[in-house]
Amino acid sequence: MGHYTSGSVWVIGHKNPDTDSICSAIAYAALKNQTEGEHFVAKRAGAVSGETAFVLDYFGVEEPELVSDVGAQVKDITFRRTAGVRESITLKKAWELMQTERVVTLPIVDEERKLIGLIGNNDIAMSYMEVFNQESKLSKARTSYRNIIETLNGTLLTGNEHGIFSRGKVGVAAGNKDRIDEYLERDDLAILADREEMQRLLLELDVSCMIICGGAQVSTEILKMAKRRDCVLISTPYDTFTAARLINQSMPIKSIMTKKNLVTFELEDYVEDIREVMSKERHRDFPILDENGDYVGMMSRRNLLNMQKKQVILVDHNERTQAVDGIAGADILEIIDHHRLGSLETMSPVFFRNQPLGSTASIVWKIYQERGAEVDEKIAGLLCAAIISDTLMFRSPTCTPWDKEAAEELAELAGIEIETFASNMFRAGSNFHKKTIEEICYLDFKTFTAEKRTFGVSQISSMSDLDLEEVRDRLQEYIGEMLAVRKLDMVFVMLTNIVMEQSEILCAGEGAARVLSRAFRGEEDEHARVVLRGVVSRKKQFIPGLMSALQEA
Repeated sequence: MGHYTSGSVWVIGHKNPDTDSICSAIAYAALKNQTEGEHFVAKRAGAVSGETAFVLDYFGVEEPELVSDVGAQVKDITFRRTAGVRESITLKKAWELMQTERVVTLPIVDEERKLIGLIGNNDIAMSYMEVFNQESKLSKARTSYRNIIETLNGTLLTGNEHGIFSRGKVGVAAGNKDRIDEYLERDDLAILADREEMQRLLLELDVSCMIICGGAQVSTEILKMAKRRDCVLISTPYDTFTAARLINQSMPIKSIMTKKNLVTFELEDYVEDIREVMSKERHRDFPILDENGDYVGMMSRRNLLNMQKKQVILVDHNERTQAVDGIAGADILEIIDHHRLGSLETMSPVFFRNQPLGSTASIVWKIYQERGAEVDEKIAGLLCAAIISDTLMFRSPTCTPWDKEAAEELAELAGIEIETFASNMFRAGSNFHKKTIEEICYLDFKTFTAEKRTFGVSQISSMSDLDLEEVRDRLQEYIGEMLAVRKLDMVFVMLTNIVMEQSEILCAGEGAARVLSRAFRGEEDEHARVVLRGVVSRKKQFIPGLMSALQEA
């Protein structure tokens, strides 16, 4: 999958690209870089055919990178790069961070930046709304004395601040000293004011921690007794009520954070895929992970409004069904094509150049000349090969005098002899020995829609009928599967013999044979195969005939 860089523009052809689609994308990107700055990049929307591979190898040009989807991705969105926090921080600290950062959710990460949980302001609020067992929550959360000191703005008088309050409950020693053992006991944490006698009684009960409020001075005797009994002694400037209200905020956030069933997205995820997930979740914020699974930031539904779409230029097609996936979510800047006007729609006006020539490469060559741009041997060779391929070496009725003149001029610039080069190129394209029948079917495959019926047309061309004979039976068996795989109503396969200038037609789907018969007066050979003599162009001969037949049906 191609990596999109902000500010770049992808030049890309249709799915199942042919030589014209690939070579025109490369040549047009080179032209734009020469005239408008180095930020145009040729891409491809499908596998390179044997014919195209021969052309690229012959002229020493690398094949464009594959792009399977041009829809907006999470990495194209401006999301918050909120830093992750550790699970040991206090609820109070988490709340303060939320207020400072103006967020409602904090991500919790480990030392390796792996996401381990989330905490929201509603989680903190709910922790205070629980009425029961509040006094034992602090120990169940295994709260460190360091957290308690931080939350109460306190000072450690005795004990180890790194210790953990792990047993007992929290109580306020404000009652009658004679009944202290009724509500406080061994291992508890006691909150009290400057009452030395009560402090002594609590130490005799072996409480694990005492919080002395109001900043009161603690006597030397109490300090010694606390050390001797291994009791943590903390002084806080807060009064007893405030200390009791705040102390549960010293719990580590790991005690209430959400750890299971976290809804996360990755930078490479597509917006269309995550939009539905976001609509079904109650969360306001969602964590973003990179390709290594490391946490990188948080995203909300509102961030989708700041989405930067990928910018693309389409060549050799203007049909939505032929375009790379996700085209509806991309920003189309230009379309350069030589086909009929199709179903593709754009959100804003675009530069659209469509001319009735034999190939898109012919249009690209016209633009080179119009702009006075330089063309090297490699680009000239690619453009020439594309014209030869799309016009079937000038035999196609789509070929115009301009196409032939352009090819001859480009051949001279590229230093090639047209007939020899064409023969080798077509031979490379019809080498079916190492290809699966599926690969052969989709070498040059396009889909179309007419009268609410969607059909696909595959064209397989060769200089020799022997090559076509080799795959004919396998194709007839496979095309039925194409209907289900591509969800089509009908499928047609053109087995085109370039030298004999004719095409044998295979078809599948309800009504396909009837539409074919209505569209063409084909001849049946001795094997009852439909052969259309003189029909070699899918664009100018075959598709128009099918369209008319479907409209009349």
